[in-house]
Amino acid sequence: MADPQAVRAVLDDLRAESDGLDALVAGLDPAGWATPTPAEGWTIAHQIAHLAWTDRQALLAVTDPEAFADELGDAATHLDTYVDDAARSGAALPPADLLDRWRTGRARLWAVLTGQPPGVRFPWFGPPMSTASMATGRLMETWAHGEDVADALGVRRAPTARLRHVARIAVRARDFAFGVNGLPAPAEEFRVELAAPDGSLWTFGPAGARQRVYGPALDFCLLAVRRRNRADVAVQAQGPDADTWLSIAQAFAGPPGTGRAPSASDGAPSAADGGGER
Repeated sequence: MADPQAVRAVLDDLRAESDGLDALVAGLDPAGWATPTPAEGWTIAHQIAHLAWTDRQALLAVTDPEAFADELGDAATHLDTYVDDAARSGAALPPADLLDRWRTGRARLWAVLTGQPPGVRFPWFGPPMSTASMATGRLMETWAHGEDVADALGVRRAPTARLRHVARIAVRARDFAFGVNGLPAPAEEFRVELAAPDGSLWTFGPAGARQRVYGPALDFCLLAVRRRNRADVAVQAQGPDADTWLSIAQAFAGPPGTGRAPSASDGAPSAADGGGER
C-alpha cells in the first residue's frame, strides 16, 4: 500500500507540472493556439484539448467505473481515430473556452484523487491504476505534451526533479515495450543509471545487472515519451537487450508507432514521422 505522503507528493508534482504548462499557453493569442506542433496535424490547441479530454476520462474512471467501461467499449469501435477525434473536437473550441475546460477538469481530477482511500484501484485503458499510478500517468502525459508545446514555441524548459516519475514509468513499462513490438521480454533485470537535473544519480534495478542503460535523465525521458530520436540523445546501452530497449522504450500505453525522426541539421526537433503517443 502506498504511503499517503508519497501519494500526495505525486499529486502535488502533477499540479506543478500542469501549472508550468499553463503558464506557457495562457498568454497565447488565437494565432498562437493554432501553431503547429511536432505531432503531425496537431496544433497547440490539439495538445491542450487532448490533455483536457484525458483528464475527463481519468475523472470518469475514478468516479463512475461503469460509465468508463462504456467508454472503453466505444473506443474499441474506432481505435484508429478515437484519440484524434477527441483532440479535434476540443481544438475547435475558442481558446478561452478550451483553456477553461482544461483548468476546470484537471482541478476536479486533482481534488477527487486527493480524497481517495488507500489501496483503491481504478479501471483504465491499460491495467487498473492506483491513485499514485493515475497521478503519475497524468504527470507523464502532461510533461510529454508540454514538450510538444515548448518545441512549437521555441522554448526550452528547465528539467526538474519531477522527471523521476517519468523515468520510473518508463522503467516499469520495459516489458510492455518489448511486448507491443512483438518481442519477448528479457529474462534479466536491467540497471538504469540516470543523471538527475540536480546532479544526483537516479538508479533503478540491481547494481550488478549485465544489461545497463545510462545517461542524462532528461534525454532518457524524452526518448521514452518518443519526443526525441535515439540518435539525438546521450543515452547509452550496455548489453544487446538494453540496446534493443533504447530503440523501443515507451512510457505510455498504446501502439509504438515510429516516433520522431532525427533532428534537422539546425538542431531543431523534427516532426513525428507517424504513430506513437501524441
